[in-house]
Amino acid sequence: MNLTRRHALALIAVAPLPTRAEEAPTLTPKPARARLIGPEAPSTVVWGYDGTVPGPEIRLRQGRRVRRRLVNALPQPTSVHWHGIRIDNAMDGVAGLTQPAVGPGEDFLYDFVAPDAGTWWYHPHNRTFEQMARGLYGPLIVDEAEPPDVDEDVTLMIDDWRLDAEARIDGGFERIFDLAHGGRIGNWITVNGEGAWVRKAAARARIRLRLINAANARIFDLETRGLTGWIVALDGMPLAAPTPLERFALAPAQRADLIVDVEAEPGGEALLISHERDGGYAIAAWEIGAERRRAALAPPAPLPPNPVPDAGSLAEARVLSLTMEGGAMGGLPGAVLDGEMQSPRELAAAGMVWAFNGQAGMTTAPMAEVALGESIAIRMENRTAWPHAMHLHGHHFRKIGPDGSAGPLRDTLLMAPRETATILFIADNPGDWLLHCHMLEHAASGMMTWLKVG
Repeated sequence: MNLTRRHALALIAVAPLPTRAEEAPTLTPKPARARLIGPEAPSTVVWGYDGTVPGPEIRLRQGRRVRRRLVNALPQPTSVHWHGIRIDNAMDGVAGLTQPAVGPGEDFLYDFVAPDAGTWWYHPHNRTFEQMARGLYGPLIVDEAEPPDVDEDVTLMIDDWRLDAEARIDGGFERIFDLAHGGRIGNWITVNGEGAWVRKAAARARIRLRLINAANARIFDLETRGLTGWIVALDGMPLAAPTPLERFALAPAQRADLIVDVEAEPGGEALLISHERDGGYAIAAWEIGAERRRAALAPPAPLPPNPVPDAGSLAEARVLSLTMEGGAMGGLPGAVLDGEMQSPRELAAAGMVWAFNGQAGMTTAPMAEVALGESIAIRMENRTAWPHAMHLHGHHFRKIGPDGSAGPLRDTLLMAPRETATILFIADNPGDWLLHCHMLEHAASGMMTWLKVG
């Protein structure tokens, strides 16, 4: 199966808000079938929220409440993590840390206020590497009080799947090769659950594109053709000034909001391109009709900022260190697992091939206890031969450059092999917050820790 094709439109239902305080719409992960390859190809058995891939779009205004009752119709326990949202720790959905896993046939009420406008998403946080590979994820969109002037607002959840010749999901979710290398990389890309995402657009139309990387481990290398524009937000947080759109990387769990103008002429097409090892492929396409929507518009103004506290200065911050070791070609000398020092052979036998600060996997004690409101810098050193998408729950941070400059707010940072990076944030959200690699196989095999705030 190769990647030489485009991708098609999937309609996304907008979840209603409850009409009475005691009511909450359900969100039901369950087995279902989806035609990932196309309408004429065999369907694939997936796991989807409410039986769809992606799950239903949840959309609301900034400052409103999200209430969803998870009803687990899967054959294994699950939970829901609301990725990127700065919410109460009890609602963060990390099984074993913030809540017990929700067993088959059980339910759990998620109830929180969305303080920040932006592009967010939700996914399981129990056996995440398997459940997401089977299709469990969905978009959570929080609109600004005054959204930007665009003709369309389109969410694109980009994923890859490992399928066999009969379009069945490959069930090898814990292969040691995937754990120790780049993670589970698929052989089939979808956008909004479709293998040929195509829609129509008018010439000169202005479109807001909300891109979400829902893949287990694939880093998408993206470019547009027939579309010009700007990146206006990263990981849900508005940029201080829109950045002219060029080719860019989108790591697992990262998001990018674009505002683009259709420059392709009537009868032509506009494309979102994914650059792979063997070339570039259109993963989303717009067919340009004869109409012209409007005259050219001025560049967009910045989106309104979210109420995130200023990160402060590195000189005033408490500095923590996080050293990443392990993986293929990593030379992990050994690590502590379940309180005991283990050899590389013993670690591999337990499915653990990565370590943070000499610890493989989650620990009973946090990496650090920090005071509420404390300025925290984490110096992360990637001593491995592989990239890692480092995600901090409950907070947004800024990457500090070599010259001391602060980058844009992010919740997931892509670190290159052998790179050292420092992130800075205010620990203003009390609770137990996970810090892990969002290459899901890396997290499952050692790259997880946590901070206690408050």
